[in-house]
Amino acid sequence: MPRKVKKTSYRQSGVDVEAAERFVREIRKFMPQNPRLRAFATFFDGGFIKKRKHPYLVCSCDGVGTKLKLAQALGKHNTIGIDLVAMNVNDIVCCGAAPLFFLDYIACGKLNLGVLGDIVEGIYKGLKEAKCVLLGGETAEMPGVYKRGEYDLAGFCVGVVEKKEIVDGHKIKKGDLLLGLSSSGLHSNGFSLVRKVLSRKQIRSYAEELLEPTRIYVKTVRRLLARFNKGTLVVKGIAHITGGAFYNKLTKLLPEGLGFVVDKRSWPVPEIFRFIQKEGNISEKEMYAVFNMGIGMVLIVDKKQAQRVLSSLKNDNDIDVFIIGEVVQSSQKISFLS
Repeated sequence: MPRKVKKTSYRQSGVDVEAAERFVREIRKFMPQNPRLRAFATFFDGGFIKKRKHPYLVCSCDGVGTKLKLAQALGKHNTIGIDLVAMNVNDIVCCGAAPLFFLDYIACGKLNLGVLGDIVEGIYKGLKEAKCVLLGGETAEMPGVYKRGEYDLAGFCVGVVEKKEIVDGHKIKKGDLLLGLSSSGLHSNGFSLVRKVLSRKQIRSYAEELLEPTRIYVKTVRRLLARFNKGTLVVKGIAHITGGAFYNKLTKLLPEGLGFVVDKRSWPVPEIFRFIQKEGNISEKEMYAVFNMGIGMVLIVDKKQAQRVLSSLKNDNDIDVFIIGEVVQSSQKISFLS
């Protein structure tokens, strides 16, 4: 006699398709009105190409890393979406490009519409700051891969830049100066180390500083490039100080035979970094290889124009800016003065 099998459903296995559809309907209020949203992919009007002579599309794909673990442990989800946007649009603008559109990927063990709503609200806030649109994405409910209460985020961004306005560092030369733009804190890097050296009690005590969202530099940098990089490249290189920090991200721009000398004394390091360093007995070199140490973005500019660029930055926004170093002839990619 055949064995009776209990009737089961997808929902009983842990995946609620109806809840996912409700979430999709909810987040459409953050997206541009598009009659083709029922399609299997999303659309973006390519009319922007007509306005340019030789446009290049610039792409970025990134996540937030283990900062997510803090957001989940502390139950604060309304800023982590800003981090997700920032990690992508800040990379886009480093090439001289303007962000156009953004897609997100949210994976979780169990859909929690309140939590996901907070996340998407943060994404929308970050995109508004970057003048970029949320075009679509994917929400995946994956029990067995993620525990209840856990989620992961990834983002994909596309921007555009005119060929002659691409910023890639190839014109950097000896004597050029480094301008450092202040960070809003740790941004979205180094949190595996933070979680290793700080106790749960300390993480809760410093929750506000640790979860401060990544600063978005798009408006600041785009305004600056519009003033100084039309016709000639005054701003020759832009580095987003993320994973790998000064030793990795900054030196990616260097032409062969050149190096950076960075003066640690030229900007104030926020106290949260020194606290982490002390609690973990972390070496100075390790700190500058992991964390931004208060500098979230670095511009490499022509020495003759540096003061004009500096004045423009100081007059135009509330981001602190410092001359933090210079380009030298060297086989050593980076060295520090302290």
